[in-house]
Amino acid sequence: MYNEMSLRFISKRNNIIIVRNMVGAMLVDHNPTLTFLNEMKTILSEAITNCIVHGYQNQEDKYIDMKIVLDDTKVSVSIEDYGVGIEDVHQAREPLFTTKQEEERSGLGFTIMEMFSDYMEVESTVGKGTRLYFEKNW
Repeated sequence: MYNEMSLRFISKRNNIIIVRNMVGAMLVDHNPTLTFLNEMKTILSEAITNCIVHGYQNQEDKYIDMKIVLDDTKVSVSIEDYGVGIEDVHQAREPLFTTKQEEERSGLGFTIMEMFSDYMEVESTVGKGTRLYFEKNW
């Protein structure tokens, strides 16, 4: 069963739970396991938090774009911010690396997203923003 949705929302932390619940509702027709649902919600939380904290440096008036596509084999999600970008994507994906040590960030966001995804890619341009794309098989 195919379905897709595009969403644009502002970079407020309380929007994370709204997006998580919206995606959960969208997945219901595919009868996901509780584990699948929780892993999807975790990936979304980490990705959107990265947009807010790192991409927009906690500014609450910026836009995040998300597209989710469901088909019979997988869920595909693209999340994009238009913030500061990532200088070194390879380094940013290393476990425990963070640019926000003063905020006591764990540096595990990408590690967690990769662990729960079946495929993940990150594209970023300094000064233009970051796009995260991931897939999770049913």
